[in-house]
Amino acid sequence: MEFVERKRWLFFGLPFTFTKYIVKEDMLTINSGLFKTVENDCYMYKVQDVQHTATLIEKMFKLGTVVCHTGDTTHPTLVMEHIRNSRAIKDFILEQSEEARLKRRTVNMLDIGSGEMSDIDDSIL
Repeated sequence: MEFVERKRWLFFGLPFTFTKYIVKEDMLTINSGLFKTVENDCYMYKVQDVQHTATLIEKMFKLGTVVCHTGDTTHPTLVMEHIRNSRAIKDFILEQSEEARLKRRTVNMLDIGSGEMSDIDDSIL
């Protein structure tokens, strides 16, 4: 499955911008620019969190914004602004990123503040 969406003007939801978002099962790609085209890729296993927002005006024109927080060094936050089917795209990215992490056996560990960790050398002395 693949999603191809264009960034749209906020008013009337018209796709008169030069930014295209391509969401595949293994990669997320953002192409932008008219005279100078910039292509930014991020593998799905690097996506750590996905956020969906929709302002009142976006809701009126059936648009939304999806923000992907990634472990990518060149672009740690990927923003897909004013796109249609934003909730479906967010859900797809969440599912595919989890599946990609399981395939690559990549585990994200969070420190939940279970206590103060001391150096192992300090406990031996």
